[in-house]
Amino acid sequence: MTISAMNIPVTGMLSQGPNGPLLVLSRRLDGHDTFLKGSLEVGEAQIPVRILTLDDVTVLRPTNHANFPALGTSWQGTLHLPHGLRPRTVPPDLRQTAERENRSLDVLDEAELRYALTFLSESTTAAVRQARVEAIVSAMPTTAGRTQ
Repeated sequence: MTISAMNIPVTGMLSQGPNGPLLVLSRRLDGHDTFLKGSLEVGEAQIPVRILTLDDVTVLRPTNHANFPALGTSWQGTLHLPHGLRPRTVPPDLRQTAERENRSLDVLDEAELRYALTFLSESTTAAVRQARVEAIVSAMPTTAGRTQ
């Protein structure tokens, strides 16, 4: 997969987190892994940030102690992603098992697919991974027009 840098216009609100300010985006970023680094350009300032993409929100956590406006203040800027998009891909073992069982991964919405792939990626052994593949596949309905 070729990775190329991206620049994304973003807006948000400044909020206080337990360990300092958080820049909460007004729209969740799709296709961006969590915990990656980027740089937020706001006016003349370049703020290094960690990207935290959760189920329904993306938060940027500054990695330095830049000067920020008052809490609750809206802002707009450009998020620079040196790593570009990292789309989710379904691993071959999951896809093959789904096909063998006449199941379609297309029935999963974006959040469900993200959850399933994260669940699978956190497997600690081959046996656990296989059990998780089977659990994911068995939770999907059979493919239309096919019998099990």
